[in-house]
Amino acid sequence: MGVNKERMLAGDWYLPDDEQLAEESRRGMELCERYNTTSLRLPAERQKILGELIGSLGEGVRIRPPFRCDFGTYITFGDGVFVNFGGVFLDTAPITVGAHTQIGPNVQLLTPTHELDHDRRREGWEKGLPVTIGSNVWLGGGVIVCPGVTIGDNTVVGAGSVVTKDLPDGVLAVGNPARVIRDLG
Repeated sequence: MGVNKERMLAGDWYLPDDEQLAEESRRGMELCERYNTTSLRLPAERQKILGELIGSLGEGVRIRPPFRCDFGTYITFGDGVFVNFGGVFLDTAPITVGAHTQIGPNVQLLTPTHELDHDRRREGWEKGLPVTIGSNVWLGGGVIVCPGVTIGDNTVVGAGSVVTKDLPDGVLAVGNPARVIRDLG
């Protein structure tokens, strides 16, 4: 394993233009392209492609194309997960989605973060922080989940919200930045 990949997986600052990372990313993008262009009339072929792309794929996972990710191998989907059109999952760190979670159209789960220092940002330094989505969560259309965020089980995030901090179990959160507006107890 290359130094940059080790740093990436450890959540440390790394340079993403490393040959090994570029090859793995190319593989992920090619599998996404195959998945997105394979006919809906070929469900077994589509499922096979997902199995090659996604690191851990639960039973009954449904993803509507187009779907985009960096690598795919750092994504875990629990059983019965549904991802609607336009999902973007940037997995430079692990993305975990719990069972029976529903993800609306154009949702972005983002693990990469970049340097604030302009010189290091220009050099290309970045790091990834894991995103964890609990079970039975509903992310409305256009939700953006920022690096390092955990969303608890049975939580609902309203359409267009930007989640910048962890959300507990069983709440409704909305806005930019998303804030809890009520308990769903």
